[in-house]
Amino acid sequence: MGKINGNRLGLVFGVFFAILHLVWAIVVAIGIAGSFIDWILPLHFIDMLVGVITFSITSALMLVVMAFVGGYIMGWIFAWVWNWLGK
Repeated sequence: MGKINGNRLGLVFGVFFAILHLVWAIVVAIGIAGSFIDWILPLHFIDMLVGVITFSITSALMLVVMAFVGGYIMGWIFAWVWNWLGK
């Protein structure tokens, strides 16, 4: 098994998760998030009362930044475990 660069994989995961959450923020901003939630929850056999709050650029930026940070940490941990098991 080859060694994985933790920083590179962390950046890949971080960017991937940040993009996913940026798309969600855009969906909320253009006003179609509620319809998406109403469609997707029953596909997962979930029935609960949820709502989408008003779009906030500050919240959207925090969402994207935190998704990046969480993704980076997950990627780094994944690489560390991979490299540790490959010894």
